[in-house]
Parts: sequence; C-alpha cells; structure tokens
Amino acid sequence: MSYEPVLPRAHVGPERVAHDTFIVHQVQDALGQPLCVYLNSMVITGAEPVLVDTGTIANRGQWLEDTFGIVTPDDVRWIYLSHDDIDHTGNLIEVMELCPNATLVCSWAMVERHTNAFNFPLERCRWVDDGDVLELADRRLRVVMPPVWDSPTSKGLFDETTGVFWAVDAFACPMPASPVATVAELDAEFWQMGTTMFAHHALAPWLSLVDPTRFDAWCDRIEKLGISTVASAHAPLITAGSVAPAFGIVRALPAAVPPPAPSDVDLKAMIAAAAAA
Repeated sequence: MSYEPVLPRAHVGPERVAHDTFIVHQVQDALGQPLCVYLNSMVITGAEPVLVDTGTIANRGQWLEDTFGIVTPDDVRWIYLSHDDIDHTGNLIEVMELCPNATLVCSWAMVERHTNAFNFPLERCRWVDDGDVLELADRRLRVVMPPVWDSPTSKGLFDETTGVFWAVDAFACPMPASPVATVAELDAEFWQMGTTMFAHHALAPWLSLVDPTRFDAWCDRIEKLGISTVASAHAPLITAGSVAPAFGIVRALPAAVPPPAPSDVDLKAMIAAAAAA
C-alpha cells in the first residue's frame, strides 16, 4: 500500500481576484461525502511580488506550475506564511530554493514550532505579529489576526490597496462535489451550516467557550478595515456583496450548534462501502 498523498482529481486554474492579486487553487474531495474543499494560496504581483503560503505536497507539481505561471521566481520578494499547518507549508523548501531574492515573513512562534520540519534561514526571515505593516514599494500589507484559527501562529494579511483580506482558515466552508467560484453560488443554509461545521469540528472547538461580546468586538475590528474581498484558504471567494453576511455567520459561531462530526461508525461504513464497490 502506498502512503503517498493522493493527487487531486480536478484542477481549478488560478483566479484573478483583484488588481495584481491571484488565488491559486487546489480541490480536495471530502471523505465519504459528495463534497469538496479548496486548499488555496495567494499571489500578489506588482512592484514587490508576494507569495502567500506555499501549497501542499500532494499538489506540488501543479502548484509550482500555477504559481510560477503568474510570477517569475527571481522576481518574488516576499514569502508570507500565514501559519505552520502542512497544507500551507508543503512546498516551502522548494519555494525558498527557487526564489533566492525573497524574504520569508513568519514569526518567532512559527520558527519554534516548525523547526522540526524546516531549517529556517534566519538571515532571510522577517518576524511579524498582529498589527505590523509591510511597507512595499506600491502597497501596504497589514498583518491581522483572523477571527477564527486552528494554530496560534495564524496571521492574516490585509492589502490596503485592493481591500483583499487573506483570512487564513477563517470563513472555511466545503462545497458541493463540483467546485464553485464564490460563496454567492452556495445555498444560503448550506453556506451557514458548512461554515459552522468546519469552524467547530476542524478549526476552533474552543468557540463554544468564548465570550460572545469580546468575540464580536474582535470581528468588528477586522470588518472595519474596509474589506472588499475575503480570500480564505478553504472557501470560495467572498466578494463585496457577501462580506457582511460572511461576518454575520462568523459572529454567530460561539452560540451556534454544529451538526455532528463523522464518528468511528461512519468510518466503518466508509470502509465497508469501499470494499463492496
């Protein structure tokens, strides 16, 4: 039996989401359900090109082709790691080798947590935290802690020039078996329940413990940045008309009751179904 990750069955090409801004997609099928989820990263071109996250191991060849079809490796000046989960750091070594002129934007916590998997070249690193700003030649990128996260190293990125907010894993939501481009294409109930399920079971089981008033204030802080578009690592694009409803769904998460997560009973049913096929 091979334990190598399974290659994606479908390819969705890079998507231009704003001026100088592109999303690089990977589609991953859900286990035992006619659903799929995006594993996204982002590329900002312009005067000082930025790669936001580095894709997955399973999609390495396609991710490198897609990403460097948008920007030439030698031109990349910044590699921004939103956090240290493997679906965001899968091609970090390859990217650092291919982009010799790039600075790796990360944090002390990320280096401490991820050094067992990657030998950080400290002389090529810049450490940032919530509220810091990257002053590029043609834009300001603000580091913003997202409203929901599954890693303490999570740091979103808000482009003050385009209004695009890279939300890391926040706003994550599955899709039907056929991917869609924007959340506006999802059934409203599916969107709300899918986001709730993903948040409580796959990202932030602590949500039911938080003070709703403080959580709402944190969401206010982010929403007031003037966001025009939310790009999540694990959701269709959230465009202007959907930004306010998306924050409404997130604000409700502490009190929301998620559907049950698949259990060992479901696992046995999946195995039995696969054996009978």
